[in-house]
Formats: sequence, structure tokens, C-alpha cells
Amino acid sequence: MKPIEGVAAIGRDSDALEAFYREHIEAVQRFIARRVEAPEDAADLTAEVFLAAIRASRDYRGDAAAPRAWLYGIARRVVAGHHRSTIRALRAVRQIDARELLDDDAADRIVARIDSQRAVRAVYRSLATLPERQRAVVELVAVDGLPLTEAAAALGISAGNARVLYHRARRRLARALSQPLPDPVEVTS
Repeated sequence: MKPIEGVAAIGRDSDALEAFYREHIEAVQRFIARRVEAPEDAADLTAEVFLAAIRASRDYRGDAAAPRAWLYGIARRVVAGHHRSTIRALRAVRQIDARELLDDDAADRIVARIDSQRAVRAVYRSLATLPERQRAVVELVAVDGLPLTEAAAALGISAGNARVLYHRARRRLARALSQPLPDPVEVTS
């Protein structure tokens, strides 16, 4: 490993970066560990400090600060940004409690909507057994409600091909579903 040519080299020379990192990693980790509690946050923030240092290395002027002081300045800004975003997230969570936004009628409507989609969820589970092209036609026609000709256009196939694929999928799914797939809607232009 070659000696550090200076902080400015870490952005363009991987050997200089490795030497710089090894020399300063413990100091940066201690700096951050004094300011955050979660080990995951400390690890993430340490990485952010060195990434920021790499980005800022071309602007480093050796006479402005010793490398450790320069890194501490970067670390201070990274940690402060972390604390600001944590505070914003906590405020947002306190301001928005979804249960308070729902009245009894809204909760009942959500439950009813979930119940009404039970058959559609069964179709989705059964679709996994179909070949891709059949599955695509069934999704567009039976689940999304497109007419067969529009589904064919969306898939870039002929209406006749879409009709055949849908018919084959209906036969294949007849045993798996409690209700057969609906007849496709035909739209003529």
C-alpha cells in the first residue's frame, strides 16, 4: 500500500482511499457512536461519512483542517441530518394515526371491500398455474374488466388469439375455481 498522498487523492486513487479509511475508521466510528444509539444507524452513518468524504475530497485544502478534523466536520453534518430526518419521521407518525382517520363507517367499507374481492384473490392464486400468455389475457379480461378486443390490443395480439387463450384458461381453471371465469365482453369497432 502506498502512503497517503493527501485527502484529495481518496476520490481518485483506491489505494489512497483504503489507507485513509484504515487510518480514520476507528475515530469516525467513535465520533458517531457517541451520538447515536442503534448499531445499525452507527454503521450506516459511518459509511455515509466516508462516501461524503470521497465526494468532497477534490475540494479539500490541506491547510484548512487536519484530515481528522475535516472528517469530524463531515460526520457532524451527517449525524445532524440523521437526527433531523428521525425527528421529522417521528413527528409525521404522531400526526398521522390511521386509526384516528377512520370512522366506523370507513372501517366497515374497507372490510366490505376486502370481502368483495375474495373471489378475485382466488383467481389471482389460480393464475399462477397458467402459462404466461393465458395468465395475461385472464388478468386483463376477468380481473381488470377489459373487453377481449382491448385486452388483445394491450397484449399486441389478435382478438382471435386472445379469445383462444382465454377459452383455454377458462377450461384449465374450471376445476380450481368455485365459479367459472366470466364470459369475455366482445367489443366491435
